[in-house]
Amino acid sequence: MASNPKQTAPVASETLDLMKEMSRLLNTGLDEETLALCLQLCENGVNPEALAEVIKEMWRESALIKAEEERSRK
Repeated sequence: MASNPKQTAPVASETLDLMKEMSRLLNTGLDEETLALCLQLCENGVNPEALAEVIKEMWRESALIKAEEERSRK
């Protein structure tokens, strides 16, 4: 039995709204687009804990790159 898109859209929207609120409360710094992509990845079988680790590693790498750029400007 196929899902009715008109029924799944409100559920998806509600899920994203809940994720945005949790993200805000936890101060994750993730924007709505990133949260939506993470949700899609998890719905497609990506392990949420592994995804969280990848995101944290990307933030660490980004911070290192920014620090190096600032040091090179001085």
